Amino acid sequence: MFTTPYNDYRSLFIGMDTLIPLLDGTSRCYINFDNAASTPALKAVQQSMDDFLPYYSSVHRGSGFKSQLSTYAYEQARTIVMEFVGADPNEHTCIFGKNTTEAINKLAHRLPWDGKRNMVLTSVMEHHSNDLPWRAATRLIHIKLTGDGRLDEVDFDAQLARYSDQVALVALTGASNVTGYINAIHQLAEKVHAIGALFLVDCAQLAPHRKIDMLSLDNPAHLDFITLSAHKMYAPFGTGALVGRKDIFEQGDPDMTGGGTVEIVTLDQVVWTNPPERDEAGSPNVMGAVAMAAAIRQLQAVGMPNVAKHEAGLTRYLLEELAHLPEVRLYGDPHPGTAEQRLGVVPIQLNNVSHFLAAAVMGYEFGIGVRSGCFCAHPYILHLLGLSSEETSAVRQRMFQGDKSEMPGMLRISFGLYNTRQEVDVLLDALHVISSGRYKGKYLQDRATGEYSPLGWQVNLSDYLHL
Repeated sequence: MFTTPYNDYRSLFIGMDTLIPLLDGTSRCYINFDNAASTPALKAVQQSMDDFLPYYSSVHRGSGFKSQLSTYAYEQARTIVMEFVGADPNEHTCIFGKNTTEAINKLAHRLPWDGKRNMVLTSVMEHHSNDLPWRAATRLIHIKLTGDGRLDEVDFDAQLARYSDQVALVALTGASNVTGYINAIHQLAEKVHAIGALFLVDCAQLAPHRKIDMLSLDNPAHLDFITLSAHKMYAPFGTGALVGRKDIFEQGDPDMTGGGTVEIVTLDQVVWTNPPERDEAGSPNVMGAVAMAAAIRQLQAVGMPNVAKHEAGLTRYLLEELAHLPEVRLYGDPHPGTAEQRLGVVPIQLNNVSHFLAAAVMGYEFGIGVRSGCFCAHPYILHLLGLSSEETSAVRQRMFQGDKSEMPGMLRISFGLYNTRQEVDVLLDALHVISSGRYKGKYLQDRATGEYSPLGWQVNLSDYLHL
């Protein structure tokens, strides 16, 4: 099932030859440069579903053969996830859930905030999922960024020193979903542990592109918690994982209660079961766990160094070519020579062209999927754009009034394992056409959403899929 083609990674994926309609009446194979949001499915994932579905049944405590096999598959998937991130089953546990957002919310509700250590440090570069849950749970301090959007390690050290006896947790992204910057997580972990705090790394972006090693708890550079999202790892079946210290989840009440979380219940007493089941209330997403495991096995067969090398080559090529386009403004690191030190996530703006319009033209006229906007990282985008508080306030007021037409943002190009240099060439051509105003359609903006659509043209989506 798991192969390692060195010259044709596209053959590992579903839907690479799927044709989509364009504004001019032609069709073209879809080009997806929105991998930082979600990725297409691996054939190995589809095969795992075909193999498992005939045996699918309830898990845990079922006596029938299919139930036993389903339980075996679910627990095997848990083991595969833990091995993938270097977790020790004696020290760590793996809790399955919907995605990274749910995982971080769970941890925010599960950590004990009593006593003096009740503060979380995070950064301005975080996805909302690694910011908003902490705001709701406890005291939160934001670490500053450098001018080009990197973590300001001087401020990081200063905040650790200032709040050393109050910090319970530091929560940082392993890699930015906006700029592709990779944080030095093990180096930062040593500093966090030196003040007696715990360390969470949001690995939703990092995991599909780089090897992760949580390390043993007796190593000062270890990671206490990490989060994963399968839909960013080529397994679109609605699951994710929180992998972390077993001793934390052996304490306290689960954030969600119900079936599967208990050892015994009477009318006046509840005894919770052990982790991870304590924190997996209800019937779990067995199919999602199996799919995630299959994706991990395929990534391991390819080899994470090979994944990184392929994507760095695409990133380097794109940055080299964008340097010749004065109408394109790059954010983050623009240097091709450092492509190996970052992820293939490249945020840009086109001079005098709305990011909403540019994204629409790419989709309708070139068959290219990109993301436009703020990428669920509003504070980070505002920092990178350098907007003043007055400018930000003015935009906010218009949005409160239902007008998002001038919402600040960027275009984001993000690579996956299957993308090719030929696809990058199509993107570059699209940028030429859009920036020079030579696109074919006439587009109308919906001010309530900010999005553009071509006048007089609409696809009947039910012709392509009808449920």
